[in-house]
Amino acid sequence: MKAMVIARTGRLEDAPLELRDVAQPVPAAGEILIKVSVCGACHTELDEIEGRTPPPKLPVIPGHQVVGTVVSVNAGKTGDSPSERLRRTRRGTVPVFPGDRVGVAWIFSACGRCEFCLSGQENLCADFQATGRDANGGYAEYMIVPEAFAFQIPDAFIDAEAAPLLCAGAVGYRSLRLTGIKDGQALGLTGFGASGHLVLKTVLFQYPQTRVYVFARSREEQVFARELGATWAGDTNDTPPELLDAIIDTTPVWMPVVAALERLKPGGRLVINAIRKEEVDKQALLGLDYAKHLWMEKEIKSVANVTRRDVSEFLALAARIPIKPEVQEYRLEDGNQALLELKQRKIRGAKVLRVG
Repeated sequence: MKAMVIARTGRLEDAPLELRDVAQPVPAAGEILIKVSVCGACHTELDEIEGRTPPPKLPVIPGHQVVGTVVSVNAGKTGDSPSERLRRTRRGTVPVFPGDRVGVAWIFSACGRCEFCLSGQENLCADFQATGRDANGGYAEYMIVPEAFAFQIPDAFIDAEAAPLLCAGAVGYRSLRLTGIKDGQALGLTGFGASGHLVLKTVLFQYPQTRVYVFARSREEQVFARELGATWAGDTNDTPPELLDAIIDTTPVWMPVVAALERLKPGGRLVINAIRKEEVDKQALLGLDYAKHLWMEKEIKSVANVTRRDVSEFLALAARIPIKPEVQEYRLEDGNQALLELKQRKIRGAKVLRVG
């Protein structure tokens, strides 16, 4: 099968993804084989390739916003147990069968036995495995995944629309839940890429009286935010018309964190939805002033990965709204180009690779 492979880390400008012919994977007990239709391109892949995250075991096939069709199910002893399938259903996933259309998200697997897994916080599991980093992902014609970590795709979406919902949508949904926002309060969004625009659409449905303020670097992103229904949109350094109850930061830099804290109401909460922050911008933290930025019981909370509950709940919610992500499609072999444009912030909505 054909796959785009990370063979080495390096600059996106040097086209580090390689198109290769690799062996088609064979599912072990409890796993399924998926024929990939599309896979979304994510900023996390930039960090993975350019060495800003813990290094993956190379070579690896990236991609964790995967939509495809189940080819085969190797149920084994795990899948043959009705009680185990019932437990998986209660955790937000359902048994799948050949021919089903399914998605795979950032969460590839977790141990299922630790205190975090047993309490529904599998995103914090020490054995958390990430799709496209710790296991081969969806920049390929086929991939395997544990059956319990595959998600049925609602009929409301075509494949390309569903792909960004599996990461940008699900982690945005988790971020929104962690803000504790209530209808009628004021919410800020710092950064307006794939996740930000899906959060905005979700807020307008779930909290119709909430005012949403978007902080984005480019004028194009600001215009896009207003087109989608933002109350106000400005630059990261601009001052909004009011203090905010909560802010979600999706940027890879430190300066917006300090700026966001200054814009929170007393008791407000900043939720940082980012897998890392750039070290080169660490100097911005020298401007942190306790009285101005943290006094009055302001809170900072980070987002770590996603759970299966986040993915399944968001897919169902997105189908009800419905959320139709704006997407740009690329061929599988153009994966380097899609990621480079993402790095260069040539973004409107989400980028998706068409595989099959």
